[in-house]
Amino acid sequence: MVADHTVKSFDEELKRLNQVISQMGGLVEAQLQSAVDALVKRDADAAAKVVREDARIDELEQQASQLTLRLLALRQPMAVDLRQIVSALKISSDLERIGDYAANVAKRAVALSQLPHVRPIHAIPRMARLVQQIIKDVLDAYVELNAAKAVAAWQRDEEVDEMYTSLFRELLTYMMEDQRNIGPSIHLLFIAKNIERMGDHATNVAEDVYFLVHGRPLGQERPKGDQTSFTVVTTGSGAAGKPEEVQP
Repeated sequence: MVADHTVKSFDEELKRLNQVISQMGGLVEAQLQSAVDALVKRDADAAAKVVREDARIDELEQQASQLTLRLLALRQPMAVDLRQIVSALKISSDLERIGDYAANVAKRAVALSQLPHVRPIHAIPRMARLVQQIIKDVLDAYVELNAAKAVAAWQRDEEVDEMYTSLFRELLTYMMEDQRNIGPSIHLLFIAKNIERMGDHATNVAEDVYFLVHGRPLGQERPKGDQTSFTVVTTGSGAAGKPEEVQP
């Protein structure tokens, strides 16, 4: 994706920057997968490893920042070169945040491994797989300079929001059925929110790719399917003595 320049060292530095971004992306995908696996398997040791390995993503973000600052200061890039460098800096920041959210999921997985199993946990891996695919697609779009692929991934974030809203409602109802479910359900709510936020950062990357390719913002309203801010919980009981349904 790097164009040839008169100064060979400029090309090499750009290639190195892209390699760092690709390495970050691979680590972020792996961290999300490992965190969710640890959650499902109730493996506190595996979850703790995810938390420790977040430092590697932070180191790579620092490398990306140093490379971009060097390129801006010494090469004074223009046009597409400038967009490429600035986009790489923004993308590395979003990837670092996704890594932080994966570590947060792992921390909650450690806590949940010590609590009773909760039924709605099955929805978390499905949601995580979708976000993982979006992350992969936007990173592929970055490498390929494929704006269409970036936009397609960007549009799928609405699916993530809808899954989060559904899980949010399910967990609220689950907590209302039995107060003993409140503790583990709250951990799952935070996990689901962390995964939903990963999707938001992936859409940021998609927008950066579009700008990199076309030199202008995407110019569309970001699709949102998260209705949890409008959710109303009915505290009364139905005819069977059970909590009434959570209404959006």
